[in-house]
Amino acid sequence: MRIGIVCPYSWDVPGGVQFHIRDLAEYFIRLGHEVSVLAPADDDTPLPPYVVSAGRAVPVPYNGSVARLNFGFLSAARVRRWLHDGAFDVVHIHEPTSPSLGLLTCWAAQGPIVATFHTSNPRSRAMIAAYSILQAALEKISARIAVSEYARRTLVEHLGGDAVVIPNGVDVDFFARAEPKPAWQGETIGFIGRIDEPRKGLPVLMKALPKIMAARPGARLLVAGRGDEEAAVENLPRELRSRVEFLGMISDEDKARLLRSVDVYVAPNTGGESFGIILVEAMSAGAPVLASDLDAFVQVLDQGRAGEIFANEDADALADAAVRLLADPERRARLRAHGSAHVRRFDWSTVGADILSVYETVTDGTTAVAADERSTGLRARFGLARD
Repeated sequence: MRIGIVCPYSWDVPGGVQFHIRDLAEYFIRLGHEVSVLAPADDDTPLPPYVVSAGRAVPVPYNGSVARLNFGFLSAARVRRWLHDGAFDVVHIHEPTSPSLGLLTCWAAQGPIVATFHTSNPRSRAMIAAYSILQAALEKISARIAVSEYARRTLVEHLGGDAVVIPNGVDVDFFARAEPKPAWQGETIGFIGRIDEPRKGLPVLMKALPKIMAARPGARLLVAGRGDEEAAVENLPRELRSRVEFLGMISDEDKARLLRSVDVYVAPNTGGESFGIILVEAMSAGAPVLASDLDAFVQVLDQGRAGEIFANEDADALADAAVRLLADPERRARLRAHGSAHVRRFDWSTVGADILSVYETVTDGTTAVAADERSTGLRARFGLARD
């Protein structure tokens, strides 16, 4: 099958959507499909052979963050050329409502279109206001996927229609096989995310640190991600700053090693999350997870059975929970065991097969999935458009 995938966000600025698209593309390539990904990228960005650059992106405030998007006449021309050259059997657009390549592709593409909605934003006035502009493009979509129930709810409330929920995928074994790094072991707390983005919650964790470190004098915090490191610790007492180690941007291999090494992984995110891929990666690596009680996080953590939950933006609650976990190796062992079993439902062997079933159904393939009985079931499940 010839598959075209559209990434709305800049390939050179790592993020959950980009990682999802990268792993999805490589999963399908391993299965023998022809895959091309269209993504914004700076001219000097090293790209995998399956990625086609749509040109430089510009920073735009989007969903409580700053996304690097690509839009305009030149971008539209590159979209049309990519579609023409690719002659795809199916085009898979991620975030088709964002002012970026996804929307341009939706306008330009002919034939089967699958769209994945990642955003969870229950109060998006902008999306409501833009509905009349988006409607014509969205009507061309053959099948809709949401990465979580909360992303699906955002879609239903703002744009109507429905979607099947297929979660983000993770290569579980990649994280499970990683070797711990001795320098990152020994009563360590881990955090991975953009330091300068408040909704990732690092300020909440920093506020909790004095209480954690008072109760656990040997505890350390390891922070991986880009941003202003000095600003991140400016409100932390000076005597504690040496117990915070900033690792900067790290490779996928080191991310897996970090998650395999820490005693507790903390996800203090304050909002705007529709899934929580880092939680799945942490559980895959066997890291006990402590997360804010965002609805999406609670669901990913099996209603709190696969990880500890604390009240969102409550630094004292975070500190108390972290101290309890650090002092209770048996509880951490139980979380590791439950998490390691729970994450198997997010492995690409399951997630990729579900997405491929959507592709095969909308393209009326000749495989068993297109047999009448199963096709009828899949149409009902995926909310597919009919002629």
